[in-house]
Amino acid sequence: MKRKYLLKLFTHGGWYLYRHGGNHDIWTNGKDKEVIPRHPDINEFLARDLIRKHHLK
Repeated sequence: MKRKYLLKLFTHGGWYLYRHGGNHDIWTNGKDKEVIPRHPDINEFLARDLIRKHHLK
């Protein structure tokens, strides 16, 4: 999955960028934090897990 699409889902779900890490970004919704890799393509299994975990779709 493209990183841009996953970040769009997070943004529409009320998440925002908390801080930049080395190769990852940390996103938060004010309550939970999630680490998202800073790569153009994100593994489908990881993307699907994040979407299900945070009820984004």
